Amino acid sequence: MSAALIGYICVGGMLVLIALRCPIALAMAATGFVGFSLIVAFEPAVSLLESGPIETMSNYSFSPIPMFILMGVFASKARMSAELFGGARTLFGAWRGGMALAAVSSCGVFSAISGSSLATAASMARVALPEMKKNGYAPSLAAGTLAAGGTLGIMIPPSIALLLYALITEQSVGDMFIAGVIPGVLGLVLYCGAIAVTVWLKPDLAQPGESTTIKEKIVGLKGLLPFGGIFALIIGGIYGGFFTPTEAAAIGAAGALVIALVRGMTFAQFKESIEETLFLAAMIFFMIVGAEIFGYFLSVSRISFDLVDLVASWNLPPYAVLLCVLALFMLLGCVMDSIAMLLLTVPVVFPVIQAAGFDPVWFGIIAVITVELGLITPPVGMNVFVLKSVAPEIPISQIFKGVFPFVLSDLLRLALLILFPSLALGLL
Repeated sequence: MSAALIGYICVGGMLVLIALRCPIALAMAATGFVGFSLIVAFEPAVSLLESGPIETMSNYSFSPIPMFILMGVFASKARMSAELFGGARTLFGAWRGGMALAAVSSCGVFSAISGSSLATAASMARVALPEMKKNGYAPSLAAGTLAAGGTLGIMIPPSIALLLYALITEQSVGDMFIAGVIPGVLGLVLYCGAIAVTVWLKPDLAQPGESTTIKEKIVGLKGLLPFGGIFALIIGGIYGGFFTPTEAAAIGAAGALVIALVRGMTFAQFKESIEETLFLAAMIFFMIVGAEIFGYFLSVSRISFDLVDLVASWNLPPYAVLLCVLALFMLLGCVMDSIAMLLLTVPVVFPVIQAAGFDPVWFGIIAVITVELGLITPPVGMNVFVLKSVAPEIPISQIFKGVFPFVLSDLLRLALLILFPSLALGLL
């Protein structure tokens, strides 16, 4: 039996394990171990299982991950989300749908130091959803806005998804973060546009808010200062070459801790922050270890090379290849966690993208946006279920209905980035 055939059979077995609800990290590690054993030998596979986790855990390149998670957790524990939403709410005053605009804007700003879509959606939903419902917003618009707004966390740097993509494909983490700035801001602008169009077409979905004076708007901007300061420190420091992404993660976490302490963080909250960070980081590192073992198996099975040869034999135009890959991402994104999907698929499709001649940094932005779409599309839609857990009284169908305009805006953003790559690469 050829190595490629063993590879395809093992990959099929891994998909079956995932369908049976086996943890994705364990499915990747088990598939990699079994496949490597069959193609190479059992003893080298055991050695790989022994050394792989240690090499991964001790890799200095992965050290920003827990720091960026810690930064977001500190921001959440310091109740910065409540102040942020309150400040944004004063800016939009008496606009119809202004509270929804405030919510999605708050999600965009909060995600700039959170780096996690799920954390952004959960934190902002607890603050903004009760206020929106109290002010007469339709549950579909309120929940849909917050579920979609949370997805901005996967793109606006510092983003864990962009960080992992850079490490998997050996790209510059700094370049990936800088490339994500304009697409992230563009996503926020298009989401605000989606809200404006929705409430214009269906005014009964949202009520006008209370008018605010210029002075109140200026005072409300104070809620943005901590976020703006940390974001400017991280991105400005990386862009200016003052420190590395790893150092930026540590500085950002320290800055968030100082703000949290100033705002009265207790020792119990500090302990909870550390525990939550350890839990989330361990989960991600477990997936990275599984992906590493799976990657060794892909190398010896030569599936990626076979895939490149197969695509080349079809004589497809480069953009047709890109659309096929993005279609695969969209399908998998509907049923799989975003980070797990990146770890699973990027090692397979990246050689195909390189062979088609696309810029790897630009493709990383495109890939992450496509993964982002999966967070709000059925049947899974992780952010939708986060909102469902915060507001169990809202039917899941209503939340999916509410995110539909945002799905359309994400598709528009994807099209713009494909047509105009400089939107992602212009700052590099």
